[in-house]
Amino acid sequence: MTMQRETVDVLTIGAGGGAYPAAFRLARAGLSVVMTDPKGVMSGNCLYEGCVPSKAIRETGEILESQRRFADLGLSGQVQVDYPRMVAHKDAIQARRYAQHAQELATCPNLQLIPGSARFIDPHTVAVATGEGERRFHCRHVIIASGADVFVPPIPGAEHCLTSHDLYKPDPVLKILPKRMVVIGGGYIGLETASFFAAFGTRVVLLQKGPQILSGMDPNMVATLLPLLSPNIEMILNADVERVEARGSQRRVYYRQGGAEQQAEGDVALMAVGRHPVIPAGTAEIGIEVGKHGIVVGPSLQTRFPHIYAAGDVNGQVPLFHAAVRQSLVAAHNILGGDRALDYADFHHVPTTIFTLPGAAYIGLTATQAAAQGMEVIAGAYDFSEDSRAQILEAMGGGIRLFFAPGSLRLLGGWIVGIDAGQLIGEIGLAVAKGLTAHDLAAFADQHPMSAEGIGKAARSIF
Repeated sequence: MTMQRETVDVLTIGAGGGAYPAAFRLARAGLSVVMTDPKGVMSGNCLYEGCVPSKAIRETGEILESQRRFADLGLSGQVQVDYPRMVAHKDAIQARRYAQHAQELATCPNLQLIPGSARFIDPHTVAVATGEGERRFHCRHVIIASGADVFVPPIPGAEHCLTSHDLYKPDPVLKILPKRMVVIGGGYIGLETASFFAAFGTRVVLLQKGPQILSGMDPNMVATLLPLLSPNIEMILNADVERVEARGSQRRVYYRQGGAEQQAEGDVALMAVGRHPVIPAGTAEIGIEVGKHGIVVGPSLQTRFPHIYAAGDVNGQVPLFHAAVRQSLVAAHNILGGDRALDYADFHHVPTTIFTLPGAAYIGLTATQAAAQGMEVIAGAYDFSEDSRAQILEAMGGGIRLFFAPGSLRLLGGWIVGIDAGQLIGEIGLAVAKGLTAHDLAAFADQHPMSAEGIGKAARSIF
C-alpha cells in the first residue's frame, strides 16, 4: 500500500542558518514551505550549542579581563565569576531567542516547522520521521541545510570527554567551573574555549596534534595572537593523543610527543578536534555527490539536481553561520528564478573571527597565502600600540594588516589581532568584496577615537 504524499513547494532539511532565511523569503513570496529539524526549533546549532551561547560565555570573560586591566583604578582585579549563574544567564539568552523565533514563525503564512528526521526517497520525495509517525512529502524544491555535528575520533576513552555540545547547549552538562581543563584540539573551538575558561581562572592544557595552533590559518596572524592570550593556557604542540582515562572525578589524557608518552590531567577533558557535515539519509543513494567536506555544490548551491540545493555547513564550503544565511538566500533567489543560477554565493570573501580573548579575524588573501601562490602583495600595517581606543582600554596588543595588489592597489585581504577584531573585519570584508583600493580606504574619514580608524591608517601606510 502506497503512503499518501503531501505536496509542498519547498522543503528544507534543517531549520538553521542555511534553511530558515530561505524559508521565510519563499513563504512570503507565496510558496508553501515546510522546514524539518530533529530539534524542532529554529536556528540550528548556532543558537543551540554554538555562536550565541559560547559568546554569552565569552563576553563575561571579556568583562573580567577588562576589570583586571583597571585594577589600579579601584576596580577589583580579584573579581571571580559565579559559573552556575553565568550558565543560567546563557540559558536565558537561548530561551529568549527561541521565543523570538517561535513568534516569527507563528506570524509567517505558508510556513510550518515539523520536528523530525528527514530522508530522501527519490529526488522529489522526502520522508520525515516524526513523533506521530512518518510523513512523506512531494517537493518541487529541496534545500539541504542539515548542518554539521561534533566529530569525536575513535580514541580509546573518548567517551570520558566533554564536547562543545556539553558546554553550550541549553541546560549544559558542565555547570561547575573546573580548576583544571585539558583541551584536545587547537582549532578555533578548542582555543576559544581554552581562552574563556582561562579568563575565569581555570588552568588549561591545550594539546595540538600538529606544529601550529589554528592550523591552516595565517601563521603571522597566529604568531601575533598567541602571546596575547592568558598565561593560564599551556599549549603543547605535536601532541598525538592516544587515550583518555577516568580516574575518579579526574580525567587523564595520554599523548605522545617526540616518541615519548606523556600525560595531562584535569577535572574536565574537552574534545575539540572539529566537526563533520550531517548528510541526510538517502542523499548519496539518489545520486547526489558527497565529497570529503560535504555535499558538492558550486556557487549557485545546486546539486546535480537543479531543484535540490545544499546550503550552509553541510556543503563544507564556509562552515560559518553568517555564510549559511547568505547561502540560504542564494538558494531562495534561484528557486524563485525557476531553478536557474541567477544568484551566487561568494565562498572567498566571508569574514572569519576567532573569538579568543583578545580575538583575531581575517578575510580574503593574506601575504602568506599570496606567497604560496607566487603572488606579490603590498602590505599596509597599523599597530594598536598607537591606537587611541586601545590605549584608553589598556589593550594595545596586536594590530591591523592589509594586503593590496601591486599596481591597482585593490584590497585583496587582511587580518586583525586584538581589540574589536570581530567588529572591524566586516568593514575590511566589504571593502574586499567590493574591490575597493588603498586610496578608497585612505580617503574615508573613519570615526575617532575608534579602532576602525586604524583601517585607513593601515592603507595610508603604503603611500
